Amino acid sequence: MKTPRDVNGTEAVKALIRLGFAARRQTDSHAILRRGSVTVVVPMHKPIKPGTLRGLVEQAGLTMDEFHAQL
Repeated sequence: MKTPRDVNGTEAVKALIRLGFAARRQTDSHAILRRGSVTVVVPMHKPIKPGTLRGLVEQAGLTMDEFHAQL
C-alpha cells in the first residue's frame, strides 16, 4: 500500500493507540508512545511527510496496511 499523504500527528497518535500503544508524554511537538519494549516518536505536524510516516510505521513494527486500517 502507498503511504498516505494527508495524515497529521493527531490522527497518527489515535491510530497507534487503537493498535495497543499507550501515550507516555509529549515533549514540544513530539508525542512519545509505547507498547511493550517498542517506543514510537510521533511528530505532531500537519501533515506528516510520507517518508517520516513510513519510518514511524516501521519503527512501530507494523505494516502500512495495518496502520491504514486504523485511520
